[in-house]
Amino acid sequence: MSRDTASGMVPGGFRGDPMAARRRRAGSITRMPVAGILLAAGAATRMGRTKVLIELAGEPLVRRVARRALAAGLDPLVVVLGHEADLVRAALRGLACRCVLNPRFAEGMNTSLSAGVTAVPPEAGAALVLLADMPFVEPAMIEAVVAHWRETGAPVVASRSGASPAPPTLYARSLFPLLAGGTGEGRGREVVRLQGERARFVDWPAAALADLDVAEDVELARARLGAAGGEGRERSRT
Repeated sequence: MSRDTASGMVPGGFRGDPMAARRRRAGSITRMPVAGILLAAGAATRMGRTKVLIELAGEPLVRRVARRALAAGLDPLVVVLGHEADLVRAALRGLACRCVLNPRFAEGMNTSLSAGVTAVPPEAGAALVLLADMPFVEPAMIEAVVAHWRETGAPVVASRSGASPAPPTLYARSLFPLLAGGTGEGRGREVVRLQGERARFVDWPAAALADLDVAEDVELARARLGAAGGEGRERSRT
């Protein structure tokens, strides 16, 4: 080892500064676009109908989630379609989405995650994954996850309520190979787990991360939205 290296010097004669290196790394990712991947391909067998087309507050669920993802600045927003793809695509008409068809959607969500990751353009430094059955994820929540990545440079930043990671989850491009390929479920969560202490989390109330699996969930969501009010005003702003 040279004397310069042993004393903490780096090539060019500047003393190594871990904080400076971290700032340089954060500065570089600040300029990188973050893509969105909205998974909307499943058949929703537990619901008994295509749940992403169920209307909440006057719009299909998939459109509600896509609209909020776009409002948060995700660019591009890749929407992965599968079951009743033509109807889901029609529900997104007029929104700046890139729709990708996953012909293997019946083999599990991992195939849709893989299709989405593959469609992310090379200039994106990361991708934030969303599920189309989570109606209470706000643009500010998405923005907070992205901001945490830009501040820390962590390979993955997941939302969390209690001990369980959940979407919206951001994956740096370095993790894309781990997300691609395979069938079944749970690849995204497994990648978060494998990162160990390198993973970062943003905590939210459980209600903010609620998803819709059965008909009762839909009625509860409608009641909650009716009690909160303001849905029409939100759409007019976005």
